[in-house]
Amino acid sequence: MHPAAKKRQVDFQIIARWINEGDSVLDLGCGRGILLEFLMQTKKARCVGVDINIDKIISCVKRRVPAYQGDIQVVLESFPENAFDHVILSRTVEELDSADATLQAALRVGKRVTVSFVNYGFFKNRLNFFARGNRTINEVYPKPWFETLPSNPFSINEFESFCEVREIRIADRVYLGGDWQSEQAFAPNLLAGYAIYDLEK
Repeated sequence: MHPAAKKRQVDFQIIARWINEGDSVLDLGCGRGILLEFLMQTKKARCVGVDINIDKIISCVKRRVPAYQGDIQVVLESFPENAFDHVILSRTVEELDSADATLQAALRVGKRVTVSFVNYGFFKNRLNFFARGNRTINEVYPKPWFETLPSNPFSINEFESFCEVREIRIADRVYLGGDWQSEQAFAPNLLAGYAIYDLEK
């Protein structure tokens, strides 16, 4: 199995821990629907995805994953409070134009919100900037800055400070080491490559 696929598999399994059989799930920035397909198969979840990229929506349809093409913030405004058991933003928050507003809207629409992201405070990212003065190029960030979409990466500490300021309760969290497979409890802002959170109002 490709290393990136192994990483995603661990990510999916952790997210699935927090989802009960038959839960309703909204995946914002669902991509090709691979996570939702996994939850439909393993949890019998009632899923729907949203993505701005029409090619990715077509891939969802091929997987028989219900999905809509559109802007995440606009779609969220169309749902009533607590419309879903879970709202998921997997590697999506750093790509949002207004992360604060979208997360607040997700917490209104979902009883729980799962957020996962690459930890920009990971020591390898810090060392690369210190030693070379350049952003890291690897399988996580495979392209140079001029070939990537606009993004606003952040660290574990920054995200947890945001939750504290906005009075968002962290119901559970998992930090993964640089391999994105083993759990990393010690000094996560420095040693964890990836973080997954289960949030609630």
